[in-house]
Amino acid sequence: MDRRRMTAIGVVVAAAGLTAAVTLPSFAGEEPRRATSAADGVAPEVLDALGRDLSLTRDQAVRRLRTERWAAGTVSRLRTELGADYGGSWLSDDGATLNVAVADPAQAKRVEAAGAVPKRVTRGVAELDAVKTRLDAAGADASPDIAGWYVDVASNSVVVVARPGAEAAGRRFAAAGGTDNGPVRVRTADEAPRPLFDVRGGDAYFINNAGRCSVGFSVVGGFVTAGHCGRPGDRTTGSNRVAQGTFSASSFPGDDWGVVKVNGDWTPQGVVNDFNGGTVPVNGSTEAPVGASICRSGSTTGTRCGVVQAKNATVNYPEGTVTGLTRTDVCAEPGDSGGSWLSGDQAQGVTSGGSGDCTRGGVTFFQPVNEILQRNNLTLVTAGGQQAPAEPPAGGGETAPPASEPPVPPAADTECTGQVSRTGRIAAGRAQVQPDGRFFRVAGGAQEACVAAPDGARVVLELQRFTGGAFRTVARAAGADGPVRLTADTPAGAYRYRVVGLAGSGEYTLAFSAR
Repeated sequence: MDRRRMTAIGVVVAAAGLTAAVTLPSFAGEEPRRATSAADGVAPEVLDALGRDLSLTRDQAVRRLRTERWAAGTVSRLRTELGADYGGSWLSDDGATLNVAVADPAQAKRVEAAGAVPKRVTRGVAELDAVKTRLDAAGADASPDIAGWYVDVASNSVVVVARPGAEAAGRRFAAAGGTDNGPVRVRTADEAPRPLFDVRGGDAYFINNAGRCSVGFSVVGGFVTAGHCGRPGDRTTGSNRVAQGTFSASSFPGDDWGVVKVNGDWTPQGVVNDFNGGTVPVNGSTEAPVGASICRSGSTTGTRCGVVQAKNATVNYPEGTVTGLTRTDVCAEPGDSGGSWLSGDQAQGVTSGGSGDCTRGGVTFFQPVNEILQRNNLTLVTAGGQQAPAEPPAGGGETAPPASEPPVPPAADTECTGQVSRTGRIAAGRAQVQPDGRFFRVAGGAQEACVAAPDGARVVLELQRFTGGAFRTVARAAGADGPVRLTADTPAGAYRYRVVGLAGSGEYTLAFSAR
């Protein structure tokens, strides 16, 4: 299952003595300056870093960022319209072309009409996610020769990364996960991901007056960072050794996130140090698509840029498996752990770990920030002291069906029809989130939904809205016989449906529409 789920997960933390990293530094005696605005509100430091690492002129960097913003919105809409035929999306190497995979060639014209290039594939992304879920379930028994695994939408496969000479181990792992050779391919790479522990100074905070780690992003009341930095209750001090706060939550392995609640002597700011005496503003947390440019800040190697290679990646660290990470080709070194990842001025995540270095290159993974915000009911602090509610969990928001397609009323009381339809299996005491474990957006107005449950089964249908950092139920319907129908007049926002089983089991159909 996609690890961007809403349920709480047990907290597991590495030993405190093994969890040191570094914050973004400020320079003694220098007054931080406000970031100078550039085209489209992107800080010039970000454009300079993109130019250095992606060999772009400033104009090319601005155009690329504009294309990436357009691509993010287009993918969100097409994902809903294509439904089960959606096979994933990615930007070309130069960032100029949005490719969208479709499992049904009849959908190609819809993709072209949106300005993207259709790519014919045999599997929808939901099928690939299901394959990866089976591998995640077998991950506890993965050989140390397996570096990790991830969904690669461009090749329409799930990739298992094995170390050189361990291809057979990769194939055995795929078989242990109940997958055949069709959707899974094994590739070799000299990768040995590890948390990037720090022993360097900078804008550091200290854990229990011992290890050091990096501040990721400011949130109301504190900041987020890497989970291998400390466990709940661990006390932190700032780089000036003044008492700063306490870890209120953390998770590692399994996840790699931590939350520090600061005291009244510290004021969270919505900026990231640019390692040049200034700051880069943070203005939100909209998730960038695969293929987008991205920049990382860390005290060992400063600001480094590259592209997003894959999402929902699983990494097999020596300390344990971490899943739900984002894979990039950005280099990093020990001491960069816990630092900030930005796409333009949008927060993306905090550094977890990686392989390689910034001399010969490498692979680095980050924990998506939206999941940290959502799981802990946190609010991101943005530039100018403004507060931005957490985006719904990273992993894919979808837009509601276009207003030009009016909802189709039910044909009979025994059927459920609508603009969007999903199926699933339910049993007593179980619940499923639809569509596909994700959410959709509407501009406001009437919403209608219907669940047709199997004979002998009873279900409850809930409509939930993302508000106050979490999904909350705003409408609920239950029925004993026949379809369960729900209608609600709702404001604009992000929504999802939750189907809860009360009795019986079997396959159900959910259909819903929004004006």
